Amino acid sequence: MKTTIKLFALAVLILGFSANSFAQSISAPATASATLLVPLSIAKTTDMSFGTIASTGTAGTVVLDYANGTTVTGGVTKFGGTITTAQFTVTGDTDKTFSISHPATITLTGSVAGTLEVAINNQLGTSGTLVSGTKVINVGGTLTVPANTVAGVYSNTQDLKVTVNYE
Repeated sequence: MKTTIKLFALAVLILGFSANSFAQSISAPATASATLLVPLSIAKTTDMSFGTIASTGTAGTVVLDYANGTTVTGGVTKFGGTITTAQFTVTGDTDKTFSISHPATITLTGSVAGTLEVAINNQLGTSGTLVSGTKVINVGGTLTVPANTVAGVYSNTQDLKVTVNYE
């Protein structure tokens, strides 16, 4: 019986070695890649200015277009001054599209008293394309001037923000 056990163990040992010699290994290559975009950035070029206006006993509006012009309605009178759309320059990867967002309205606070509301819009809408890696966004709006608004300088410092994201 000892001999049988020894022969059985020897047979298992030999089969174990021979099984390993018949095992095969195979592999397949794969490639890895990454596409890096030019980082998207935005910079303010000019601030928004509705110019110099006057309020009367009748409410009105001042509409600031994308070509630095204004149109007044109601009891608002314009006297000139500096008139500019807010302008932003977006830079990034050529021919990539991006989304645009900004507040629908902002509030201008008077240096003496009161506030004025501005409805914000831009000439591109909700998206743009980076032709040659840049795109300009002109932002205009409609300033609502209540009747008998107190004279003074009306401004804001933080809430006219334009945000862009790659699509």
